[in-house]
Amino acid sequence: MIKKLLALFQHEEEKTETHNPNLAAAALLVEIMNADHDLSAEESGSIKAILYDTLFITAEVADELLATAKQEVHEATDLFQFTEVINTSYSYDEKVALIESLWKVAYSDQHLDKYEEHMVRRIADLLHVSHSDFMQSKNRIKAACE
Repeated sequence: MIKKLLALFQHEEEKTETHNPNLAAAALLVEIMNADHDLSAEESGSIKAILYDTLFITAEVADELLATAKQEVHEATDLFQFTEVINTSYSYDEKVALIESLWKVAYSDQHLDKYEEHMVRRIADLLHVSHSDFMQSKNRIKAACE
């Protein structure tokens, strides 16, 4: 029994170590898409566009990254494994830009669900983004979507 628990913890540590910042960011975007339990084509398309535009990768690589991120989110037990990677890899400005991207996904279906807003708030807190920057990024994206 103890060997099984140790093996499980080692497997979890290996998974955390294999996350790269791009995959972690994509996983957080997927978390927002899944937050309202209403998966729309607009949200998925928005994530692909964000990955394509911000990471300067091909559409095929963006599709592959999105598929991998969906699988990682499905297997994840919490947000920490993703936010930890972002916290160690991103500057503060990059974190704010990521929060903006999360808002873009949340607003991509022209409706902000309370669960999406709550998830963005949780992620912003875990990334140590100030409330002021959290609200400013929300307002910028909201104004752009209207």
